[in-house]
Amino acid sequence: MYSTTDFRRGLKIELDGKPYEIIESEHYKPGKGGAIVRTRLRNMLTGRVEDKTFRSGEKVGRADMATQEMQYLYRDGQDYVFMDLESYEQVHVSSDKVGENGGYIKEGDKVQVLLYNGEFMELQVPAAVILLVAETDPGVQGDRVSGATKPAKMETGLSVNVPLFVNAGDSIKVDTRSGAYISRA
Repeated sequence: MYSTTDFRRGLKIELDGKPYEIIESEHYKPGKGGAIVRTRLRNMLTGRVEDKTFRSGEKVGRADMATQEMQYLYRDGQDYVFMDLESYEQVHVSSDKVGENGGYIKEGDKVQVLLYNGEFMELQVPAAVILLVAETDPGVQGDRVSGATKPAKMETGLSVNVPLFVNAGDSIKVDTRSGAYISRA
């Protein structure tokens, strides 16, 4: 069980038999009465964001979450296929559940997968990944405006805005939280 004093961003809790992730948490003490904790929660099954208020010291359940390392094998239509590295069992996961993090993984990558009661919940990717630029327009000589960017398509199908000097075939580092170009790799 978690107490409201344990609340912090990213904590996974269980309310009414459903897993939630805390997006924001604020301790509030009104002029009279007991302290309360205002939270913004994301339902991990539906993705819906809800606001909920708890009395200070109230207890909530821990979500039965586990992180497991798996290997991304390939894309099968709309599904991503992962392999459990311990049992070698293959798991098909729909692209809806993988979400935008699917653009940051390449075939053969080892990834962390969050499971809730043994069922796939979300794909956890590192803060930055190195991807190969598959196609982009060439930079024109003399076209070197400070901070100018152009769209580039990565090997995974992800589209990233890159500086004009980046060409097809270059490896670049991409921030997975914002989807922005960081540097050449």
